[in-house]
Amino acid sequence: MSFGQGGPDGAHGQFGPPPQTPPAPPPAQMPVQTPAQFPPPSQTQTPDWAALAEDTAARDRRRKWLLLGGGVLAAGAVAAIVAVAVARTDHGGGTKASGDHPPASATASASASPEPTFAPVAPPSPVDPRDLISSADKDKAPLSAATFFPDPKTSVEGRTYQRAATDDTADCASVTQGGLGPVLSANGCRKLLRATYVRDGVAVTVGVAVFDTKAAADKAKAQATGNVLSLPGPSFCRGPACRLTTNAEGRYAYFTVAGYTDGKPVTADDTAALTSGRDMSTYAFARIMARGRAAAAVAPRGA
Repeated sequence: MSFGQGGPDGAHGQFGPPPQTPPAPPPAQMPVQTPAQFPPPSQTQTPDWAALAEDTAARDRRRKWLLLGGGVLAAGAVAAIVAVAVARTDHGGGTKASGDHPPASATASASASPEPTFAPVAPPSPVDPRDLISSADKDKAPLSAATFFPDPKTSVEGRTYQRAATDDTADCASVTQGGLGPVLSANGCRKLLRATYVRDGVAVTVGVAVFDTKAAADKAKAQATGNVLSLPGPSFCRGPACRLTTNAEGRYAYFTVAGYTDGKPVTADDTAALTSGRDMSTYAFARIMARGRAAAAVAPRGA
């Protein structure tokens, strides 16, 4: 019985004896090494323990030397920094002697056992002379024309004046001119001290009005019109124009009137009378401040 092409087993042709299996190729031939191609037993890779130990010891020695060298360098750097700091401390003050610095052992001892410290207490402030001459409660020294104008001669910036007369009164308004009397009375003037000084034909009367407080003296200065009467000695400024000044310090208001001893009027461009009036005003201020300093010298601090 036969089938057509493409039978059930997918083969071509008819049934017949099984095909012959082709023979397997011979196994590949491996190259054969000769005994000379293998290292002899004596040449195998066995570690050289002695060499390894010596190499390890050498590395340890190098590491120790590096560490030792680094430590020396670090110590040297610290020593250099300390030396620079000490040098700056010693020379920073400029001209201080070496004895000004305590030895290191003393400093260390002080650090170990510090001295007891106390809260700083500021010393009492010195007494201000102006404070003592600002009220009658503090300004208690004797006061008269003789004590206030004690010098027969006085000099201001090289110009010397001769004292001609002095006077003091409790009736302040009685020795004034213009509108000054009512002002002094209204502000409580206690006493008016006067002195006249002469230089090169120019006479100056300086008057110092005494009040209980600085506020009263300042108010009298601000309100003042007119001036004090010239003190007899040389007759001047009892009609002709004269130079006037007004000022105040502490509980004192002070005034000057300056003119010529021969009675001639002072002109607007005159400098001699103007200079003399300013000089005596400066002298009055100096006498007031001298009174304050004398009081401050004996006053307890902080009073």
